[in-house]
Amino acid sequence: MFSFYWPWLALLLPLPLLIWKFWRQPHGATDAYMHADRSTLLHPALGRLASTFVTSRSLTHAGSRLQIFMLALLWAALVVCLMRPQLLEPYTEVRTEGYDLMLAIDTSRSMDALDFTVEGRQVTRMAVIKGVLGRFIKAREGDRIGIVVFGSQSFVLSPMTLDNQAVYNLVENIVSRMAGDGTAIGDAIGLGVKKLRDRPEGSRVLILVTDGENTEGSLPPVLAAQLAAHEGIRIYTIGVGSKGLVPYMEDGQLTRVKMEIDEELLTEVASITGGEYFRATDTSALEKIYQRIDAQEKTRAEARTVLIPRPLYRWPLGLALLVLLLLGLFPDGIPRAWWAGRAHG
Repeated sequence: MFSFYWPWLALLLPLPLLIWKFWRQPHGATDAYMHADRSTLLHPALGRLASTFVTSRSLTHAGSRLQIFMLALLWAALVVCLMRPQLLEPYTEVRTEGYDLMLAIDTSRSMDALDFTVEGRQVTRMAVIKGVLGRFIKAREGDRIGIVVFGSQSFVLSPMTLDNQAVYNLVENIVSRMAGDGTAIGDAIGLGVKKLRDRPEGSRVLILVTDGENTEGSLPPVLAAQLAAHEGIRIYTIGVGSKGLVPYMEDGQLTRVKMEIDEELLTEVASITGGEYFRATDTSALEKIYQRIDAQEKTRAEARTVLIPRPLYRWPLGLALLVLLLLGLFPDGIPRAWWAGRAHG
């Protein structure tokens, strides 16, 4: 869209005409000036000197009319330049209201269980969780994401950050038993609450991924959930893996180990905070769980369009300079060399 920043400066356009109309010299003043002391001017080449000045001629002459036109064009170009012509280009700015997502990941010994299958081969629970979490993290543009890992103890692997790629790389490097063999669910929730409570209200979400029961830690999970609810933090709990005897690689041999998931506890923790409990017994179920969480806690986006001005004053300024050049080369509408030769003749 084209516009002028100072359109009111167009009032300057008739200014030369007004000056010519109302500010004329008294009759005969010019002639008196021209004839005064003319005899005192001494110059060895008076004719050549006179040829360098434009002499006044009748306005009916074609050259004079052309000169007036060029002077008018020069004035109009300068005024248009002062008016600051500009082209307004639309620019759309998207403002996202991201969520603060804290991922609490169980790294206990039981995460090495081989009860998941990917493309016909058995893989550990940890490998599947890392793959699904990685895709989930990449899809959360504009969200701040942090990671808490827990086993016998819990610690922050990544603070809240907008650098999703860095969080993704950290998830790829998570290994079982890095925080001990046990499962301190309450401590993990408490640490997540501590890191989330300073974030804006309404955007705090904790996703707890575990495959067992609370066996370690000093903070009971239910009490930790109540603290989360008090801080306005929703908790989504995900129980991973199968119950009962599951395949497990120990000392290089494949055996079967009995494992349990405290679904009642995980359901209560989610319910206290207004979240939801999910059970993932295979890879596809885990994928669907994260898709549901992604849909429920979708980042809100607001688009705003602003107009960015692109200045165009160079064009009228260039035209004014061109007219000045032509006026210098062709005074009175006639080339200087021709006019000088005519004066000598």
